[in-house]
Amino acid sequence: MEGLGDHVGLIGENFEANLGRVRGDGSESRSGGSDNVEGASGDEQDIPAGPSSGLRPRQKYHRHTPYQIQELEASFKDNPHPDEKERLALGKKLNLANKQVKFWFQNRRTQMKTQMERHENAILKQENDKLRIENIAMKEAIRAPVCNNCGGQAMVGDISIDEHHIRIENARLRDELDRVSILANKFLGRPLSSFGGSLPLGMGSFNLELGVGRNGYGLNPMDVGLPMGLDYSNGISNVLPLMSPSRPGMMVAGGVGLDLSYEKNMFLDLAMSAMDELMKLGQNNNLLWIGNTEGGGEVLDPNEYTRNFPLCLGMKPHGYVSEASRASGVVMINSVALVDALLNVNQWRDMFLGMIGSSSMIDVISGGTGDSRNGVVQLMQAEIQLVSPSVPARQMRFIRYCRQHAEGVWAVVDVSVDAGREGSTSRRLPSGCIVHDMPNGCSKVMWIEHTEYNESGVPQHYRPLLRSGLGFGAQKWIATLQRHFECIATIMSPDTTIENGSVLSPGGKRSLASLAQRMTANFCAGVCATGGHKWEVVSNEPEAARILIRKSLNNLGDPSGAVLSASMSVWMPIQHQRLFALMLNEELRSKWDVLSPGSAMQNMICLPKTQDLGNLNTISLRANATGPNANQNSVLVLQDSATDVTGSLMVYAAVDVEAITVVMNGGDSSYVALLPSGFAIVPDCVAESGVKAEGEGGSLLTVGFQILVNDLPSSNIKMESVNTVINLITRTVQGIKDVIHSDQQGRQISS
Repeated sequence: MEGLGDHVGLIGENFEANLGRVRGDGSESRSGGSDNVEGASGDEQDIPAGPSSGLRPRQKYHRHTPYQIQELEASFKDNPHPDEKERLALGKKLNLANKQVKFWFQNRRTQMKTQMERHENAILKQENDKLRIENIAMKEAIRAPVCNNCGGQAMVGDISIDEHHIRIENARLRDELDRVSILANKFLGRPLSSFGGSLPLGMGSFNLELGVGRNGYGLNPMDVGLPMGLDYSNGISNVLPLMSPSRPGMMVAGGVGLDLSYEKNMFLDLAMSAMDELMKLGQNNNLLWIGNTEGGGEVLDPNEYTRNFPLCLGMKPHGYVSEASRASGVVMINSVALVDALLNVNQWRDMFLGMIGSSSMIDVISGGTGDSRNGVVQLMQAEIQLVSPSVPARQMRFIRYCRQHAEGVWAVVDVSVDAGREGSTSRRLPSGCIVHDMPNGCSKVMWIEHTEYNESGVPQHYRPLLRSGLGFGAQKWIATLQRHFECIATIMSPDTTIENGSVLSPGGKRSLASLAQRMTANFCAGVCATGGHKWEVVSNEPEAARILIRKSLNNLGDPSGAVLSASMSVWMPIQHQRLFALMLNEELRSKWDVLSPGSAMQNMICLPKTQDLGNLNTISLRANATGPNANQNSVLVLQDSATDVTGSLMVYAAVDVEAITVVMNGGDSSYVALLPSGFAIVPDCVAESGVKAEGEGGSLLTVGFQILVNDLPSSNIKMESVNTVINLITRTVQGIKDVIHSDQQGRQISS
C-alpha cells in the first residue's frame, strides 16, 4: 500500500503543474502558472539569475490592484476571448500593457478549465460509486435468481451462476481500468501502467478518494448529517488509513473460510456510507420516524426511507421483511468506556446478556488513529437470539465502524457483509448507536436498529413481537444495555445492602455476579442452540418440546458427559410482568417447579441489581427452609432474575456448598459446574392464539432445562432419558398454567 500512497501524493503535488504544461493553439495556449513575467500578472519581485537560469534575464513580477482585478473579472464574464482592440482599450483603461491583459485572460481561462475538469472528475467518481452499488445489487440477484413463473430457484441457461457472476465482474473491472487509465493519462501525462507500483487487485477508480480525503471527521453535532456518497468540497483526510486486502482464503473462527471477496477497501467504503446513513437517521425532527404505540420508541417510515437513502445492500431479498426502530435512554457509563466495550467482542456479548449467543472477531480492517478508537473498523460475526426454541437465531457477519464526531460525541455503526450468503436468513442494514456524554458521567445513547429477515421461519404467534421491535429492535437493545450497567453500578457500590443481613466483600459480590451471568448465558445457549457449543437435535416436533444434546469433556465450568437440553414455548393468557411476579412467589413455587424439594425455600443471600426498592432484578442464593438439616444443606440454588419492559428472565441452578463458599469469598467462579434451568417471558404484543384475558394482554413463555444424562460423553443417549425430560417440561408447563388459572379466579372473586 505504500506504493499506492506515493501515487496518490504524486497526484496531489503535480496536478496543477501538469495541467500547466498542456497547451492548446492560438489564444487558448496556457501559461506555466498563475505568476507572470514582466507584462503579466503575479507578485512584484525580482528573481535573481542562478546557475540554472542560463541565458534567461532577471524577470520582474507584478501584482494587480483590487480595482484592476474587479474590472478584469467583469470583462471576462462578458467576453472570455477579447480581441486585440478590446485588450488595448481595457489596458488603457486600467493602465496595463496589452501583454499584461493578454496573459491575465489566458491564466483566467486556464483556471476556469481546471475547475471544470475537477468538477467533471467528481461527477465521474459519483457515477462510478453508483455503478458499484448497482453491481452489488446485481451480484445479490445472481446469487439467488427467482423464476417469475413458479417462484422457485431459476437456472441461468447452461451457464452456472458463479460463471455468470464472474463474467459480469470481469466486464465491470475492464471498464473501470479503462476509465482510470484515461484519467491518469490526462492528468499525469502518462498511462497507469507506467507507475512503479501497481494497484492492489480489486482496487478500482472508486478507491482513489480514500487516499486524498472523503467525508472528514471531527464535526460538531450540527454537521453530522452528511449527504450520502463522496464529498469533494474539502481536503480533510479521512480517519481510515488504507490497508492492503487480506490474502485470499483467510480462515475465520471455526476453520470456515470467507465466502465473499475479502476486499478491505470495499469494506472501508461501505463502513463510511453506513456511518453517514446512521447519522442522518439519528437527526431530530425527522419525518423518517413515527411513534411506536406497541413497543415504545419510534419506527421507520419505509416510504420516506426509500426516498431519502440509496440501497446500501441492494434490493431486499425475496420473502424478507423489514424491521427498523429507534429508541433513546440514559446509560450509567461515559462514551469512551462504552465505545471500548462495544469494540471488545467479549464485553459486547456480556453487555447484551441473552441477546448475543456468541461473538468473534474475524479481522481488524483499520486500527484507528493513534491510541484513539476513532476510525476503528472491525469485521465480526455473531449469533443474535431471542430466548425461544421457536425463533431461529440470526447469524450475522458484519462490519463495525467507530467514529468520534465531536468532543464527547461518538457513533458506532454495524452493517452486514454477508448479504446473499447461502444459509443466511437475515441482514443488518446500517444500525448502531450515537453516544453523547452527560455532565454527571453518564451518557445519552440513541440506538437505531434496521434489519431485514426471512419471516417464513418465524411462528405466527411470535411475528407481532418482532414487528413491534421488542424482540430484536432498538427498545430491546437500549433496555438491556441500561440494565447491565445499572447492575454493575449497584453491585459494586459500597452503599448496596444485601437482604437478610449477609455480608459480602466487593470481590465476593463480583465473583457471585460473574457466576450468575455465566449461568444465564448457558441457559440461553441451551434454549437457542448457540453459545459456540455443538448441539445435536434429538427431537423437534411442532407444538412440543425441542430436545438437544451436546457432549462435554474437560470443559471449564461444564460437567463432563452428555448434556440434554429441553425447551418449549407456549402462549399464556396473562400479562408478562404479572406472570413473572407469580413465578417469583416462593409460596407458589412448589406448584410448578418439579425440581423443588416440595417445601418452602428461603433466601440466604439476595443481592439487588438495581437501586429500586422491592425490585425484581436480583441475584439470590436459596436453601431449604425446613427439615432437620436445613442449616447443613450440601446443595444450594443460585438464582438470577431480570425484567424490563421488553421481557423477563429467571434462571436457577443447583450449586455445591463448598464451591459457592469459595465464590462468595472472592474466589474464581469459572470452575463451578452449572446445569441451569429457567424461563423467559415476553409480551405477545397482539395475541393471535384466539384466547385473551380480559383487561390485559397475553405473553409468550419459554421453559428450559439442562440435565446431565450420562457421565461419559461417548455414550449413546437412551429414549428413557428423552421421555423423562419431556415429561419434566410438560409437567412444569401444566403447573404454571394451573397457577395462572388460580390467580385469575382469585382476582375475579376479589373484584
